[in-house]
Amino acid sequence: MFVRMWMTTKVITVRPEKPIMEAHGLMKKHNIRRLPVISEDGELVGIISKGDIQGASPADAKNLSIWELNYALARIKVEDVMTQGEDLVTITPDAPIEQAALLMRKHKVGGLPVLQKEKLVGILTESDVFEVLIELLGIRKGGTRMTLELEDRPGALSEALEVIKNHDANALSVVTCERCRTRPGHAIVVIRVDAYDWRKIVKEMKDQKINVLDVLNVQGIER
Repeated sequence: MFVRMWMTTKVITVRPEKPIMEAHGLMKKHNIRRLPVISEDGELVGIISKGDIQGASPADAKNLSIWELNYALARIKVEDVMTQGEDLVTITPDAPIEQAALLMRKHKVGGLPVLQKEKLVGILTESDVFEVLIELLGIRKGGTRMTLELEDRPGALSEALEVIKNHDANALSVVTCERCRTRPGHAIVVIRVDAYDWRKIVKEMKDQKINVLDVLNVQGIER
């Protein structure tokens, strides 16, 4: 999966010379937390977030009336508080989605502008990455969630999937977790299948010495 499959392409942007309260209004209207800042010629020159705006209050804000405070905020421009372009962490649309997740975690940012040939073509946020996780786990599809402990050897997963195939069940998702292992030489695998009558599948797995740790029937979750 690639960034282009998950990014938002209809990006709401703001110009650097605009007041920060206009940027705040755009965020509120569109229910978003950050805005790419675009120059007159379409170049990405920064990004402004709700946190930037919240931190932009005048130093003596406690001593100002509401009218004075609003006047002071109206004079602050987006370019005064935005993260500058040279400090931005960006990604390309053809980058793997896991690379985007690693960049967000490494740099502690909640969104990545997506650039193609130096032009802004989208934005990818932490909400998009959560959506990827939901899709990988097959949460919205419901079914039966089986947690297996498999030997860490070639063919172990294929053997478990063959059992599922023997019972005409469809594997909706397969997720492995190296950090979740309970003992050396084994791996934890979560398989979600579309069969609610899972007892025969589990019985055959146990007959073949496949360790089934947990089985749970789950309902699909709406968007």
